[in-house]
Amino acid sequence: MGPYPHPVKQRPRHPALTWLLLPYVLFLAVLPAANRVAPTVLGLPFLFFWMLVATLATPLAVWLARRGDRARGRGGEGA
Repeated sequence: MGPYPHPVKQRPRHPALTWLLLPYVLFLAVLPAANRVAPTVLGLPFLFFWMLVATLATPLAVWLARRGDRARGRGGEGA
């Protein structure tokens, strides 16, 4: 018997779920840096363009997380 009476369980790693941090980072963490009007992109103020890109990237991040989860055999249709 080793120095520990019970085996230590490690938490399972889910690297695909890190895609779910993308919306948080885009909306909150980078927002102070993107909070400006001066540069315009496609005729839109920069902050509005940034929010538009973050909103469109959110479903993509969720899809990538789901795809990675299914590749590990954890997700199923309808679950």
